[in-house]
Amino acid sequence: MSVPSFPTSLGTSTADEIRLLGQDLTSLMGRVSFGELAFWLVALRRPTPSETRVFEAVLVALADHGFTPTAIAARLTYLSAPDSLQGALAAGLLGGGSRFLGVTEDCGMYLHAVLASRAGALPSDSDDAGWDELALAAVRETRAEGRFVPGLGHPVHKVADPRTAALFAIAEEEGLRGPHLRLFEAIGRVHSQVLGRQLPLNGAGVCGAALADLGLPVEMLRGFALLARAAGLLGQIAEEQRRPIGMDAYLTVDRNAVYVDPQA
Repeated sequence: MSVPSFPTSLGTSTADEIRLLGQDLTSLMGRVSFGELAFWLVALRRPTPSETRVFEAVLVALADHGFTPTAIAARLTYLSAPDSLQGALAAGLLGGGSRFLGVTEDCGMYLHAVLASRAGALPSDSDDAGWDELALAAVRETRAEGRFVPGLGHPVHKVADPRTAALFAIAEEEGLRGPHLRLFEAIGRVHSQVLGRQLPLNGAGVCGAALADLGLPVEMLRGFALLARAAGLLGQIAEEQRRPIGMDAYLTVDRNAVYVDPQA
């Protein structure tokens, strides 16, 4: 009877060797950064130094944003089950959805769809007016469909998200300000003509645009946001060990709960 085989381009091991991405693992240790490896594992190609810089800038931008719902979920889960570090970490990651973290993927996919629909007819890099025209058409179409443009607005940063300009600048410095970033930047310039108010381009959205410009699959972008946030959540849990706030958060809500008659 033949033994089945299971093909993989990632990791394999024998009794005396571990191979990863076709390399001896020990040859990568100390020579490849974790961010570079994460990119390589998904794209199955080693990123250039410029790509690594932009990619790792995105990871830093998404790692932590204070007491967000994901951080609170991790801390309260740790309060309930301090014997389950993995549970607390997982609880925080499970909160990465359409309102928090998931915007990275939503924005990348939105921009990618707009660009794909105009394939072969994109403005040149220096044609800001052309990008504005494309962005305006996209925002109008999205509004007419009753949908939101992902990546616009932020619950805390009402005027400007400080991560946005920094990521645009890093991508420009590395020659990686591609069509997704250019379209997103143009949306920032023109959306008020349709929506009637000026909203900031948020950091999660620009991260999605930057990742898409790196050629990473847009359906995987949320995974990179979660990868970044895992580091931030680990820091949140470590701080919960040193300086706990979970019990205070729980008691504040619990002791101020007010019964409301459902028929009132």
